Amino acid sequence: MPAISELDEPLSDGHVCIRLAAERDIPEILIAHQDDPVLAELIGLVRPPTGAELGRAMEGAAVGRATGTAVTLTILEPGSDECCGQIHAERFDWEHAHAEISIWLVPDARGRGLGHRALALSAAWLLEACRLERVQLLAPPGNEPAIRAALAAGFTSEGILRSHARLRGTRTDLTVLSRIASDEARPSSDGARP
Repeated sequence: MPAISELDEPLSDGHVCIRLAAERDIPEILIAHQDDPVLAELIGLVRPPTGAELGRAMEGAAVGRATGTAVTLTILEPGSDECCGQIHAERFDWEHAHAEISIWLVPDARGRGLGHRALALSAAWLLEACRLERVQLLAPPGNEPAIRAALAAGFTSEGILRSHARLRGTRTDLTVLSRIASDEARPSSDGARP
């Protein structure tokens, strides 16, 4: 199983930056869940994470990258190192070259274009640096901001997975959005780029 490519320097488009998640993000993550009581539900959690759970997740992040299973990126505004949200990539299928991505933003960062810009940067990085063919986002029907951000980031809506997930004890549908590597960037059968 390949390792997830290192992100030595933050990625930026001049309006938003993304870097690997770090322990220093934990206070902002806890405050975000406190300020938005439905955030956990929108990102598929049963309840908001605790500080200890976030600390354990940060401790295991390097192993997740090294084993090619997951990576969490922190969203920043240029010139700041304060966490505005995160992008989490997981469910890497290296044989089929795809992964699943999710996003959340702190309440104060919403509605300013940071989400779609961060999704675009992270999807491009996953497709290019990790040599994936497909990055997909699954969003519950009530998470319209995530759906709009994915569409603005170049993702394509592919339909609905009916009764795919259980949220609050109820089966729910999920909208599938994906971004596919361009034909020019796809590796040939021998693994070399055209």
